[in-house]
Amino acid sequence: QVTLMESGGGVVQSGESLRLSCVGSGFTFRWHGLAWFRQAPGKGREVISCISSADDSTYYSDSVKGRFTISRDNAKNTVYLQMNHLKPEDTGVYYCAAEAMGGCMRVSEESVYNYWGQGIHITVSA
Repeated sequence: QVTLMESGGGVVQSGESLRLSCVGSGFTFRWHGLAWFRQAPGKGREVISCISSADDSTYYSDSVKGRFTISRDNAKNTVYLQMNHLKPEDTGVYYCAAEAMGGCMRVSEESVYNYWGQGIHITVSA
């Protein structure tokens, strides 16, 4: 059974930091590209970051570039999202996702992702 399980969400104040973790099981984690998506209240889901399987190259959306850092530890089957300088507009449900192509080449296309976590809530108060 394939699972992706996010943790580390919660309620923080503007300017604070959080680190999300996502643990995968049931598939070959190290061969997959790994992404974080975000769905803000009343909006669609958008990709905010991705890390490739081959060389750990990364992608960040403009909205989080310079504030968020994605990393992976294949030995622990875990992908992280370090979020600094959080803003109220970062509020939403965060999902991790895994894609077998591995290269984060089509980051925004949800159809390329094979596996999804259940999502975790983050609220950033002003």
